[in-house]
Amino acid sequence: MLLSLVLLSLLFSPVVALDCYVCSASTTNEECNKNTQECQAPLDTCMTTVDTLGAMKAIVKQCASRATCLGAASTAQVDSQGNGNSVTCCNSFNLCNFSGAESIHVHATLLLLAIGVLLLLSH
Repeated sequence: MLLSLVLLSLLFSPVVALDCYVCSASTTNEECNKNTQECQAPLDTCMTTVDTLGAMKAIVKQCASRATCLGAASTAQVDSQGNGNSVTCCNSFNLCNFSGAESIHVHATLLLLAIGVLLLLSH
């Protein structure tokens, strides 16, 4: 029961502005992670877009609304040669978009946590 209360308090904690890495068309993640920005409502998600064409890569990181980011992620496509674009979204902690791959991992962890909370509440 105590675990359920702790998890619920985390889910319904007060909204705090999110800090994200921001960049425009950087070629490396390290270059992209030099600037940060505090997202202002309704921008509540860090969005990372990676466009790849052969050996060329362009990384864009920005604050976005969750709906905008998820919409962009749902239409992103990478072909069998690795060309195309990918979009990742995160809002779990400040500067969560330090790496697009890590953002995906964090989302999977949060999804599992949410499912666990729902299972606890349903019993």
